[in-house]
Amino acid sequence: MIDLRSDTVTKPSEGMRRAMANAEVGDDVYGDDPTVNSLEERVAQMFGMEAGVFTPSGSLANQLAIRMLVKPGEELICETNSHIVRAELGAAAVFSGITTRTVLAPRGLLTAEDLIAIARPDSGPYLVSTTALAVENTHNFGGGTVQPIAEIAKLRKLSQALGLGLHLDGARIWNAHIASGTSFLEYGQHFDTISVCLSKGLGAPVGSVMLSTKERVTSARQWRKRYGGGMRQVGILAAAGHYALDNNLQLLANDHSRAKSLAIACANAVPSVINPLEVETNIVALDLQGLNITAAELNAQLKSAGILSSALGPKFLRLVTHLDITDSDIETVTQVLPELLKRAFVA
Repeated sequence: MIDLRSDTVTKPSEGMRRAMANAEVGDDVYGDDPTVNSLEERVAQMFGMEAGVFTPSGSLANQLAIRMLVKPGEELICETNSHIVRAELGAAAVFSGITTRTVLAPRGLLTAEDLIAIARPDSGPYLVSTTALAVENTHNFGGGTVQPIAEIAKLRKLSQALGLGLHLDGARIWNAHIASGTSFLEYGQHFDTISVCLSKGLGAPVGSVMLSTKERVTSARQWRKRYGGGMRQVGILAAAGHYALDNNLQLLANDHSRAKSLAIACANAVPSVINPLEVETNIVALDLQGLNITAAELNAQLKSAGILSSALGPKFLRLVTHLDITDSDIETVTQVLPELLKRAFVA
């Protein structure tokens, strides 16, 4: 099967497996795992942050971060289709008592003024107060959208003036960096907390890192254990993160190129389903509005042809390129998928 469901489906390479097998380990709950410690320090330095804490998932890294910025009964603002509010099963409300409000943006593309316009800090004893905002970069459900650094800087300036915290859901910040050329340090200077994921795009089997000040990270480490996320000899997994940063970061450009080729082939078949100019990274989001087929039906047809994709809405189909996808795989998909789209268009 050609698996384009997500960039989380990659398998560790032989080199990564060797690094994992040879990892020096200790008990991370006691702070004794040297490989975890070095990974946390390394990623924090990459973004100019004081400290980091390793987590088993991006959702946990996000939830720890926003808990550091937003108290129970307070409000977080983000984009309507952002991962924090659409794909983390209401964790902010369930675990932290955080309420959310959202702004709908085409392709998830950040507009600083739109987020600030609905922020209500210091709302007094009768209304909920906004205390933080969150930005997702790249934006998953927007189709891998890269948030402009100029807009991020503007949001930082406006939010600081209101005393609001700013969180970066950087699950795919690696892709944003490769696509835009913006440095990790430049991204880091605009946020109070950051989450980055090592199992999306970079090919590690498990792991994210939440970044912030030493004080917030110390508190987040306690909350990680409270949530059941304390780990022991987890250097085996942290070693995979080191290997990914050493060897796989620059390979993301290949994923972007393959996604662009796929988008062009789909647009050539049925122009309404996607604009290839908007495919910046490794996500191809097909809009099937106007076609006589649902995403679930097209998903099933692709599966019958040996191709896995994700139906994420009645008319929304997502395909994601990654390390384990080859040029040959893309050639096969560009032969099959456009024909299915054309058949649905004329049906």
